[in-house]
Amino acid sequence: MFIIVGLGNPGTKYNATRHNVGFRFIDLLAKRAEIKLNERRAKVVLGQGRIAGQDVVLAKPRTFMNNSGEGIEYLIARFGGPPSNLLVVYDEMALPVGRIRLRAAGSHAGHNGIRSIINSLHTEEFPRLRIGVGQPSQGGASIPYVLGKFSKEEEPLLAKTLQDSADAVQCMLEETIDIAMNRYNIVGN
Repeated sequence: MFIIVGLGNPGTKYNATRHNVGFRFIDLLAKRAEIKLNERRAKVVLGQGRIAGQDVVLAKPRTFMNNSGEGIEYLIARFGGPPSNLLVVYDEMALPVGRIRLRAAGSHAGHNGIRSIINSLHTEEFPRLRIGVGQPSQGGASIPYVLGKFSKEEEPLLAKTLQDSADAVQCMLEETIDIAMNRYNIVGN
């Protein structure tokens, strides 16, 4: 079983923010795979189904971003498996809107949601898909930026990027993460 988790903040006021692209990704992937996210637990909302012939759990933590590890702990305890069978999808300011980066492992690179997951799992060895949200203008603060919404001009590019991200995950599940990285990490160049 593969566990795919999109990071974000709960609550309608965060729905369209940059920090919630992980939630938007999970919603898209669930719709494409016809998986209902209808199981509500204290720390996560989840749905189970199949993608590319693989059993998957799609999940969105119900904690705020900085406590994302709590939801991941629940999922690993419930469904088992090694951290390598976990894929975390989240926003990345170091990438422009329209770019994605799939990696088999890595550091938190300053992302508090990933830091929380690493602390909970006691390892950096889990796959992640970073979706570019761009950076604030020079001198702009990070927190208001990631809690802000995409511009009207960025929304169509983001929609395509989310589709590309779903294609990358499908490729990873059908083939390997290495093939998916080689194919999709160049999207948007």
